[in-house]
Amino acid sequence: MQGLHLTADLGGVDASLAPMRDAGALAALCHAAVAQSGLTGVAELFHRFAPDDPQSGVTGVVLLAESHLAVHTWPELGGVTLDVYVCNYGTDNSAKAEALLDALLKAFAPRDAEVQRLSRAAAATPAV
Repeated sequence: MQGLHLTADLGGVDASLAPMRDAGALAALCHAAVAQSGLTGVAELFHRFAPDDPQSGVTGVVLLAESHLAVHTWPELGGVTLDVYVCNYGTDNSAKAEALLDALLKAFAPRDAEVQRLSRAAAATPAV
């Protein structure tokens, strides 16, 4: 059950960036970032909050063989939240998780970013 959970709260993101409002563009960005990081996408869902409003935000989730990526955009606020979690059972995927987060941070180019790193379940995992 050991893993690494990364979250990032981004501010000052350019609202005109396509992934901020376009589900297809966000999906393409996530696919590229997942592939570049060496992680394995197995399923996904991307959704614009108000389909009739081209200014509305987008949410997207990529299920990974190693766990998940979630992205939520608020173009009206210039905000994005990122959530990357990887399981490290059997192999350490931490560097891949960091690479995925870094790729998304570069793509969104926020003015401000608050990044959190949490080791998950280290105390609950039985010794082998």
